[in-house]
Amino acid sequence: MIRFFRRSLTVRTVALTVLLSSLAVILIGGFLSYSLANSFFQNRLSQVLSETERAVGSVQNTVAAASLNDETALQTLLNSVVPSLEISGGTGSRQVALLRSPDQGQLQLFQSPISQNLDLATIPESLREAVRENKDSLTYTPVQLTIDGLPVPGITVGAPLSIPVAGEFELYLVFNLAAEEQALVLVQNALAFGGIALIVMIALLSYLVTRRLVRPVEKAAAAAQLISEGNLDQRLAERGEDVMAVLAKSFNKMAASLQQQIQQLDSLSRMQRRFVSDVSHELRTPLTTIKLAGEVIFGNRSKLDPALVRSAELLQDQIDRFEKLLGDLLEISRYDAGAVVAEWEQHDLNAVVGAAIASIEPLAKSKNCEIFVELPSTPVKAELDAKRIERLLRNLLSNAIEHGEEKPIIVEVAQNAQAVAVCVTDQGVGMTRAQLERVFDRFWRADPARQRSVGGTGLGLAIAREDSALHRGWLQVWSKPKRGTSFRLTLPKSRDAVIANSPLPLPPRSMEA
Repeated sequence: MIRFFRRSLTVRTVALTVLLSSLAVILIGGFLSYSLANSFFQNRLSQVLSETERAVGSVQNTVAAASLNDETALQTLLNSVVPSLEISGGTGSRQVALLRSPDQGQLQLFQSPISQNLDLATIPESLREAVRENKDSLTYTPVQLTIDGLPVPGITVGAPLSIPVAGEFELYLVFNLAAEEQALVLVQNALAFGGIALIVMIALLSYLVTRRLVRPVEKAAAAAQLISEGNLDQRLAERGEDVMAVLAKSFNKMAASLQQQIQQLDSLSRMQRRFVSDVSHELRTPLTTIKLAGEVIFGNRSKLDPALVRSAELLQDQIDRFEKLLGDLLEISRYDAGAVVAEWEQHDLNAVVGAAIASIEPLAKSKNCEIFVELPSTPVKAELDAKRIERLLRNLLSNAIEHGEEKPIIVEVAQNAQAVAVCVTDQGVGMTRAQLERVFDRFWRADPARQRSVGGTGLGLAIAREDSALHRGWLQVWSKPKRGTSFRLTLPKSRDAVIANSPLPLPPRSMEA
């Protein structure tokens, strides 16, 4: 899912749009909900304060009109006030309490009438103190009521009363706000469902719009992928005059130009490969004649004048080098033409390495260079073309001898579950980073001015890399100036296998210090 999210522009765009829209809807919905709740509360509070003010005036007028001096009659009158002010049943109920203020010396036995089932906890002591302190205004506080075992919001409003004969009293009206709460919940639910529906609609619309915008880009990406794979005939449909149409026209123009250039380069490359192949073949015949004549001259050099003997030897060396160059040119032309077929067989890599060392040993002795071999005690079996791998190793060994400055050369062989490897390491002049980048280029030499005693053609490492690629292997190089160079060849044990890692480190452990 994470990979799909990262790869799909449509999914990311829709997800981002839905996320931002959800945040906006939540913020707007929260603001509206808060505003509505505050509006409901303020409207109801205004009504409550107005009703309380009228109730206080009614009680004052009733008591003043009665003009009673008898305690019993006054108690009876006040007991009748509470039922006249309360409202029972429904969500808009109102309860009343007429409480005697503390520290009253008059009529100590006077009772405070309250509504039935009124919980005095809804009249907190802090409210009573505020009522006694604010004698000229109404005082209120939000409270929580319990109706049928369920919590319900409410408001308690208090006002001071002065009753002749009886003294100071406090009138409290407790209002039920269940109706307002139900209305607010209804509005909040409507906002919530509306917000969800809006987010769903935004998601669908953003998907449709995004798909319409992204589809041409996806088609362009798919066409570019096919072009990169070699299908140069891919084009985009050109419709309209908008930016997508401009993109399609520019893409098609670029693809046509690229196809034309690639075809031209391919034609030139085919001509070049054919030229190299034809020239190499055409040079075979005169080279054979020159070689035969040179061998006759070289074989009879004892009969020549001493001044001509050296010329005969140089002629024979250059003829051998020319023959090797033609052979390498023919080989590289076969790789370029894709005409190389490997002879796959199961071989012991130890034996292939031994054969390569045995063939190069005369050269090593002539250069006073020792070759040390580190082979596993068990056979190192792999499916490979033994002749090509032996030629590859022979080339690596000849390069190590040429540039090793007569220092020892180390050849290591190892294997793991999937691959086998050979590492050829010298302790010679080494190469710089810039030289390493070109070491496998054709006809390139690290130091063109340096005289080569081996007489290479400049194609050996290029052919070696092609041989390793033919085996689906790796040919890697590590080098440091004045420390040496190490070439590591890694091959799969089976020609259809894929290499995960090499059995040998690069640089080798001997070079890590």
